[in-house]
Amino acid sequence: MTTNFTRQLLVLPDRDAAEEVAEELSARWPDLGELEVVRDSLAGEDDADDVQWLVVVDPPEETGWTAELLTALDALAADQDGWREEG
Repeated sequence: MTTNFTRQLLVLPDRDAAEEVAEELSARWPDLGELEVVRDSLAGEDDADDVQWLVVVDPPEETGWTAELLTALDALAADQDGWREEG
């Protein structure tokens, strides 16, 4: 089983989706600690509608990311028309 300790970013289309994913993660995996929801303007875009929201997720301190947890992050993001990136 591979583990790593790289911060993960869940990229989501709007604030409501980001907050919903953050709440779900906190409820299912309280050991992830405090999750940060931040606005991420697209580079070079002036239109306020061209914005994504990020859920910043640090790895569990003792175990790092497991394949199962990364798969769950992918699924939660995809359910909201988003995706996961390493950050």
